[in-house]
Amino acid sequence: MELYDIYSENDYFASSGLLENRHYNSSDNAVNQDVNITNPTAAHSANTQIKLQPRLKFINDKFVLDAIQNIPRHLFMDSSFLDHAYQDKAFPIGADQTISQPYTVAFQTELLKVNKGNKILEIGTGSGYQSAVLCELGARVYSIERQLELFKKTKLFLPKLGYRPKQLIFGDGYKGLTEQAPFDGIIVTAGAPFVPKPLLSQLRLGGRLVIPVGDKVQVMTLIIRKGVKQFEKHEFGDFRFVPLLEDKN
Repeated sequence: MELYDIYSENDYFASSGLLENRHYNSSDNAVNQDVNITNPTAAHSANTQIKLQPRLKFINDKFVLDAIQNIPRHLFMDSSFLDHAYQDKAFPIGADQTISQPYTVAFQTELLKVNKGNKILEIGTGSGYQSAVLCELGARVYSIERQLELFKKTKLFLPKLGYRPKQLIFGDGYKGLTEQAPFDGIIVTAGAPFVPKPLLSQLRLGGRLVIPVGDKVQVMTLIIRKGVKQFEKHEFGDFRFVPLLEDKN
């Protein structure tokens, strides 16, 4: 499918403050380690709000902010990073992946404009942190992960926290999930060198694709489907993600 009739508007969300502080490094996807869920060791408390507040103040969606605050991020991280779990930083978690900083997760989620009951496809499950945010918002979540190590751990881990995506898939994110399309939103949590055409075709009319596009540095990109072959494109500054890989399965 061709991508044409594209309208670029960098000031599309200027009124919301989304463009005020957008140049943050990020990379995505974590692997959760074995943790004691009933006795968390990191402080998921007022300190969470204090540490995250400086950058999250640029997020205006109250529901997104509540979701970020409600999720115990330390449970998605390696035990060696527990003391830093509520800093607004990305951390390595194995399989050459990282867990995104909370600001980046909130930023992408706000662009997606999730409503309760929306059907959302996530490309890059990782630790399940972004999946948990989407579940908190009441979305019906389908998520694809191409790293088998992450897929196996997260599939077992998320239900222990009470998060139950509709489906977790081990597969190639570039191909999307045709059998479940169309989606109200698609969110890509790794850096893609280009926008995969299958993802565009799997958006419903009015659906939104949020994807970081580029090689070493990515431009956060929002694409909204306006017609069968018509899309709007909006760009929101530079980020850094781990690369979105394909053809590994």
